[in-house]
Amino acid sequence: MTIRVLLADDQPLIRTALHMVIADAPDLEVAGEASTGLQAVQLAGDLRPDVVVMDIRMPGMDGIEATRLITKGPGPAHVVVLTTFDEDDYVYGALRAGASGFLVKDMALDDILAAIRVVAAGDALIAPGVTRRLIETFATDRPGSAPAPPPRELAGITEREREVLTLIARGLSNTEIATDLSISVATVKAYVTRLLAKLDARDRVQLVIIAYEAGLVSPSR
Repeated sequence: MTIRVLLADDQPLIRTALHMVIADAPDLEVAGEASTGLQAVQLAGDLRPDVVVMDIRMPGMDGIEATRLITKGPGPAHVVVLTTFDEDDYVYGALRAGASGFLVKDMALDDILAAIRVVAAGDALIAPGVTRRLIETFATDRPGSAPAPPPRELAGITEREREVLTLIARGLSNTEIATDLSISVATVKAYVTRLLAKLDARDRVQLVIIAYEAGLVSPSR
């Protein structure tokens, strides 16, 4: 099945570069391009892409609001944030708005394609290292960022599920969680599935956000 991608960035050179890379991949195609957040929302509704690659900073409606509207819409596409990382203070806000992960503008081309495939499959980009660093960096209140919500209650989950949720928020993979808790990977997957259902979370990214908002883990400072 071909994965249809909508590119949203106000820089034509960035869109062109991504378009060329995606066009060369046999399982990917560019469904459309948007230069503003509002245009991205409109095209997402009209074209129904599988994945939207969304820049944060665009004129008019920014990528955070566009992400929120797209992920709340009917038959929503998965959104991955496009960021310069070291400059953007709004990535955590985009994740809270419903983004399933992020792309860094200077990352390897193969990694960009792999990220799109991961998100299209319904997973989220919570890899140890880079993703953990991203979320921990932006989970704190920063100038210009969206205000953090009040601490979230985690009623209805067991102590073991709480342990699994904490390890997910620390950036551990299912295999690493299984090793840490001395359980099988299949058991970890079962816990993740139950956590998604109990906490009404769309994907692994939302579980990380919930864990931070509940105070299970603290961002690095």
